[in-house]
Amino acid sequence: MTINRVVFVVLLVLMGVVHTQLWLGRGGVPAVNKLRGQLTAQNQSNHMLRQQNEQLGSEVEDLKLGLETVEEKARYEMGMVKPNEIYVQVMPAAVPAH
Repeated sequence: MTINRVVFVVLLVLMGVVHTQLWLGRGGVPAVNKLRGQLTAQNQSNHMLRQQNEQLGSEVEDLKLGLETVEEKARYEMGMVKPNEIYVQVMPAAVPAH
């Protein structure tokens, strides 16, 4: 075997090792694609949570600034009424079955 063939075989083996690591290794293409998918899902989750936090923050500010918001929440979420106030609930008419 000549030196050229030895160098060629060594380079070919090294190229095979690098190629194997690219496809099957810890930092290979499939692993990177999987991590990208996880990153996208986490970014979407973070965006939704950020929106919820902003909404809750604005509700807290409203509650700090006025009693109207407290009264509104008490009326709609807890069904509270003021003294000497009559609560009337109107139900939609039932549609007869044919």
